[in-house]
Amino acid sequence: MKQITIGICLLMCLITAGCSERRELEEGNAVYYWRTELRLDTTERAFLRAHHINKVYCRYFDVVMDTDEAKGPVPNATISFTDTLPQGVELVPTVYITEDCMHEHHTGLAEKLVKRILQMNETNDISGVREIQIDCDYTARSRQTYYDFLNEVKVQCSTFNVQCSTTIRLHQLAMEAPPVDYGVLMIYNTGDPRKFTERNPVLDLRDVVPYLRNLDSYPLPLAAAYPVYRWSRDIYGVHVEHSVEADEILRVKHAVEHERHSLARSIVTYHLDKENIQRYNPEFYETIYHH
Repeated sequence: MKQITIGICLLMCLITAGCSERRELEEGNAVYYWRTELRLDTTERAFLRAHHINKVYCRYFDVVMDTDEAKGPVPNATISFTDTLPQGVELVPTVYITEDCMHEHHTGLAEKLVKRILQMNETNDISGVREIQIDCDYTARSRQTYYDFLNEVKVQCSTFNVQCSTTIRLHQLAMEAPPVDYGVLMIYNTGDPRKFTERNPVLDLRDVVPYLRNLDSYPLPLAAAYPVYRWSRDIYGVHVEHSVEADEILRVKHAVEHERHSLARSIVTYHLDKENIQRYNPEFYETIYHH
């Protein structure tokens, strides 16, 4: 009986030690850049300076299934570079992959993706890239294929001493963590757009709260991304627009950081655009990016 008790105590110590060793990200402010041309105006450059933005997750291209499914996944909507980021701001090539691309394994996809990013960097004289991010709204059906794909991407990245990160949706917090260096928790698009008369589908605290029980125990280092964009589309023949109120974003931020304090250290907003900058006052951005 004594041996069993000692064994249980040792096991609890190992579990506690493992939890306490969870790495967290260094402090830093970031933005997503989700346009098809990299070109910054004076307002956007001033925003980067004012809020000490040191990282830009820049969408390079999407990966979608070809209309001829036999051809498999293909790149789409590739960005063009007519400008450069300010000195000292890190650029992170980011690729969005549609979930249906992960319904089955595609041999060589990871290698093609990384090579295409590296070729784009070389063509556009982009140096110093230390990380690649993959964005995918994976589900229980596609999770294992996606994780296998991420493992292959990591192998390719390691050849060039480059990290690999991925986005994490709130519903994915209940799943096993993906095999990457860290994740960016996307705290937006939380609601059902078909129920736009009841709640804001971009962000509503009531839609976020049910997922927070999985947040503190999630083993992957995380940054937190919040929406500053206006969502617009036609639903059932009705044109609908949503601009999330600043107070709602800050209420969600407070709730998220209450569950996992370290998420105050690394903040991302989606996405960098003059209109989004001017939608909120500077004090709001100071609060959002405050550590």
